[in-house]
Amino acid sequence: MKRTALVTGASSGIGLATATALVARGYRVIGTSRDPDTVKHPVDGVEYVALDLNSDDSIAALTATLHGVDILVNNAGESQSGPFEELPMAALRRLFEVNVLGPVRLAQLALPGMRERGYGRVVMVGSMLASFPLAYRSSYVASKAAIKGFANGARHEYSPYGVWLTTVEPGSINTGISERRTKYIAADSPHRAEFEKMLAALDRNEKAGTSAERVAATIVTAIEAEKPKQRYAVGSNAPFVFALRRLVPVGVVEKITHRKHDLSR
Repeated sequence: MKRTALVTGASSGIGLATATALVARGYRVIGTSRDPDTVKHPVDGVEYVALDLNSDDSIAALTATLHGVDILVNNAGESQSGPFEELPMAALRRLFEVNVLGPVRLAQLALPGMRERGYGRVVMVGSMLASFPLAYRSSYVASKAAIKGFANGARHEYSPYGVWLTTVEPGSINTGISERRTKYIAADSPHRAEFEKMLAALDRNEKAGTSAERVAATIVTAIEAEKPKQRYAVGSNAPFVFALRRLVPVGVVEKITHRKHDLSR
């Protein structure tokens, strides 16, 4: 049977690579974009639909489509940076609408159909930063930790029905996301020097990071596993760093994470 997959944020980066990989493997693929008419590199075989994760009405408009989806890849999101005390509440609300509440609502709409059919996959595209928090990225870290928490808890509810929720955690990714990252910092911020060092290192690491295609391959692996694992990590020497986290004190791992981003503490 030809499975139907819906991939959010399918116009660029990981979403585009995932949609491309799934089409090549014979899936029917629905890809979302805030404005499907402006997709620069549409993939042959992908059906593009409009979706604004910050709009309840936009999400609700996909209710019927989601009920027939076998695979949901929650990839779309916002990357945000800023000193904790200077993050505007409006920006935080938008981030959690886009990175957490929107994806959760999509899953809520897709899961009943999956449960009824006895098959389903929900993949949350998270970040290794949820496991290795970084200064000046607290809001992004929190949003990715939240989406992982939803997936980890709900997978126990749905696995008896043949429906599996899992999280794919990429490390540094070379997708150009640094050009779209939202940044919030006061003009007279005492954190400016360290913040700018972190951003420069983040951009450097991402330019040398994992390709979107490699992350997409990991997502496909998760989808096609008989019993998907709770978490799949890819890039940034994931096998080594997760093993290291189990073997050394948390404080040491924290120092290593921050030194990788040129932070002294």
